[in-house]
Amino acid sequence: MKEVKPTRWARFSIVALIFIAWVAWLGSWWVLIFLPLLFDIYITGYIPLTWWKKSKSKTVRSVMSWVDAILYALILVYFVFTFIGQNYQIPSSSLEKSLLVGDYLWVNKTAYGPRVPMTPIHFPLAQHTLPIINTKSYIETPQWKYKRLKGLGKVERGDIVVFNFPAGDTVATKMQNPDYYTLVNMFGRFAVHNNKEQFGDIIYRPVDRRENYVKRAVGLPGETISIVDGVIHIDGKPVPQPQNVQFNHFFQLKDGMMTEQDWERLGISVDDRHMVPLSAQDVANVEANGFLVREDGSVPPIYASPLTPAMVDALEADPRVANVMKVPASESTPLFPDKISQGWTRADYGELWIPKKGESIELTPRNWDIYNRCIRNYEGHHDAYIKDNVVYIDGKPAKSYTFDMDYYFMMGDNRDNSADSRYWGFVPEDHIVGKPWRVLVSFDKDKNLFNGGIRWNRVFKAANPDKE
Repeated sequence: MKEVKPTRWARFSIVALIFIAWVAWLGSWWVLIFLPLLFDIYITGYIPLTWWKKSKSKTVRSVMSWVDAILYALILVYFVFTFIGQNYQIPSSSLEKSLLVGDYLWVNKTAYGPRVPMTPIHFPLAQHTLPIINTKSYIETPQWKYKRLKGLGKVERGDIVVFNFPAGDTVATKMQNPDYYTLVNMFGRFAVHNNKEQFGDIIYRPVDRRENYVKRAVGLPGETISIVDGVIHIDGKPVPQPQNVQFNHFFQLKDGMMTEQDWERLGISVDDRHMVPLSAQDVANVEANGFLVREDGSVPPIYASPLTPAMVDALEADPRVANVMKVPASESTPLFPDKISQGWTRADYGELWIPKKGESIELTPRNWDIYNRCIRNYEGHHDAYIKDNVVYIDGKPAKSYTFDMDYYFMMGDNRDNSADSRYWGFVPEDHIVGKPWRVLVSFDKDKNLFNGGIRWNRVFKAANPDKE
């Protein structure tokens, strides 16, 4: 002890204070049993954790120094990613133009409070699958109960939120998009489970190992949400649209075709540039909708793309443009909840009450159709079912149910090109990961690195322009 340098005491004191503060935040004081281990690592050295430094073999010392550095880095990354925040890549266009495909975000987990890991044994740099070897990046046992530490605030309307995909609890390994439940609706449960060549194995993923999604919170616990002609209504009243909300539109030039410069000026990515194929039977409908038909009966090209209000204004102000029209909403994909949503579309949806912790519902057949997934899958009452119009929970008849968690309704800003709560339902509070803070870097996949591939104007930009 006398030979221990003052610098080691100082380092131990700093680490111990950080450790004690973290335990206080965690609220589990039993974790302090590991404090003597820190004391031994920094001061006494009874446990020979650095035995390799005294090895006579240069190879052993060299290899173990790398192992030591890698393990230290992985442990540090594990704690930072679990309790502070982590990077996240935007994979789809559901939030364009607020967040772009190719944006790499820093997600702040302290915004709503980090979750204590439910699957504590996992590789910190992989969500659910290790690359190359293509195996699970986690071990299912042990599983800890959901607990969220104190955060800086709660989810508010308009927040962009990263969360684990609720319908990602069950996965067909060879066809993960669309989700398992959509596959069952499309092909039948028997086909999905018995055709491994097409669908692969059917596996279950714990809550915190499910795919990460990012959407905007538009409906909060206890509210009633509906959508009327594309406008979200909460408790019967319209709420302001995000500034970058997009809807699919048809538009047509009087002469010529759209050039690369035209698309670039509008800010429409390559994947969103579509030309509408027209048959002879379509011409009359085109003319009836105000689109241009030439005297010889030919029709100038009609394009279809998602457009923000600003982009619509730009097209309508362009003298070359003949017409701009919003694409009517029609659904081929079932909406949530499946048995209730007949006649609903993504633009005219609901009404639907969003569950709130501590509030109760009457267990009618209709309410069972809406909320049974929340009760069974998310709140753990697996022995819950309806028989002869009577709902049974944990084997007993029940007339009402009180929710254990808050739920949220999440949607993308690219309203006609977003797989969101309209299709797969509510997001439980235990699935909430964090709040995007800043864009770290952004890559445009339509360009190479030396010709605009890096979007420098987005580096360190706020992740939610509506909340700046």
